[in-house]
Amino acid sequence: MIRALYSAGSGMQAQQMNVDNIAHNLANANTVGFKMRRTQFQDLLYQSFVQPGAAAGSQTVIPSGLQLGLGTKPIANEIIFSQGDFSQTNNPLDLVIQGRGFFQVRLPSGELAYSRAGNFHLDRDGNVVTANGDPLEPQITIPPEAQSITIAADGTVSYTQPGQTSSQLAGQIQLANFANPAGLNSLGGNLYAQTDASGEPTVGNPGGQEGIGSLLQGYVEQSNVSVVEEFINMIVSQRAYEANSKVVRAADEMYQQVNNMAR
Repeated sequence: MIRALYSAGSGMQAQQMNVDNIAHNLANANTVGFKMRRTQFQDLLYQSFVQPGAAAGSQTVIPSGLQLGLGTKPIANEIIFSQGDFSQTNNPLDLVIQGRGFFQVRLPSGELAYSRAGNFHLDRDGNVVTANGDPLEPQITIPPEAQSITIAADGTVSYTQPGQTSSQLAGQIQLANFANPAGLNSLGGNLYAQTDASGEPTVGNPGGQEGIGSLLQGYVEQSNVSVVEEFINMIVSQRAYEANSKVVRAADEMYQQVNNMAR
């Protein structure tokens, strides 16, 4: 019965973390470029009373054995990098990555971070920056007299000036790709950082030969959170929590009966 208490308690803790993860997904259902996380669980150690395959006689072995598990624990909440829906904004600085890849962002510390959020802006110097003011890498600068900005699918940024018919080149957007994007470290602010699990980034032009997706101007990528799916997961998690709490109550009642036997 002690095992039942601890096993059910571990299940309640695991489901509590699962609900916390679901709440985070739902809170970011309207966050541009947000990628949902999925909680994954793992069973704990087993106590073996009879080892499977142990000798039952001179010519026979035990087919299944007797083992009792000690509960569960959450081991990961993997980032799901499925493509979110596109929302048209008609803003020339809004970009969508069609396929794999990340925008490169230079942090104030000088380190590079990576993002799927393509809602960019211009700072006072004409540099293309994120909503937090961090510049895009490589740096793209648009002069204040520019009348129109065009960003091609391959990341080429150009603009026109008053009285001129030909466009001027402002720079080239490059994207980074990772062998294991689920291994990136979430920094907040729609930013990720490279880790040993993600591997080294492969940098190239959008739509190139490195498996990097192309760009689409005038759109933003919405969150890939499915509100309906998250509500279903929340109901399932709530019922699992309730079931584990009933196991705790049942084990407690069994202890109570044992303690009352001596009276």
